[in-house]
Amino acid sequence: MGRVSDRVCIVTGAAQGIGRAIGEALLDEGAMVCFADLNGGKAAEVADANRSRINGRSGAVTSAQVDVTEREQVRAMIAHTVEVFGRLDVKFNNAGVNKPMNFMDVTEDNWNFIMGVNGLGCMIGMQEAARQMIAQGHGGKIVNTASIASRQGFDNVAPYCASKFAVVALTQSGARDLAKHDITVTGFAPGVVATEMWEQVDQDLLAIGASERPGQAMEEFSADILRGRVATPQDITGTTTFLASRDSDYMTGQIVMIDGGMTLV
Repeated sequence: MGRVSDRVCIVTGAAQGIGRAIGEALLDEGAMVCFADLNGGKAAEVADANRSRINGRSGAVTSAQVDVTEREQVRAMIAHTVEVFGRLDVKFNNAGVNKPMNFMDVTEDNWNFIMGVNGLGCMIGMQEAARQMIAQGHGGKIVNTASIASRQGFDNVAPYCASKFAVVALTQSGARDLAKHDITVTGFAPGVVATEMWEQVDQDLLAIGASERPGQAMEEFSADILRGRVATPQDITGTTTFLASRDSDYMTGQIVMIDGGMTLV
């Protein structure tokens, strides 16, 4: 029996990186998981791979295509999960984007794109998950993905930082409003994590002249990590499974830093 045995969970942004690792760790500890992503085909591939990986529990996995900025698509994802598994217990609002631009070059399009997915998408995900949990009448858990960029601003990713500060605010606001329904709202803040998203950010920083060679940005960002290395997605999942489990039932409104000691706040 795992920490999240028989819990029904949705993870957005789950076709790769941290989201995929979160979903797979939940499965390994007994949960039923919907892997959801804008790239529905890739999310389905991840779900299929996990069906063959977890012997005897192939029915514990499903997938959904979702644009988290579109409320009707979020509702459809939740409805699909409830149709397959009967309820929703835990919702991870993990989908996120970044597109580095030097501070003085940030455009309205850049701002709206990043804030739309990371800010509005988080809020819609929280609201629609809460509506389902309230209707069920048994409480639930909402877990949001923040970042070290929710604690301090960086000059090449100002809209991303603003969006992750917003995630912290939404987590606190949601926790206050939803406590009366026995719904907890927490979050976690990774530091530098070796994922496909970071590989793209590294290329973008090169393109805007913020770094001079591939890998330089990661080296510089991670130079002061007390644990002495960048994170892997698996470094994150012990905490995310904890936040989905009954062990965290008395936590709400909090953001857990998982950055290897990169920021001390």
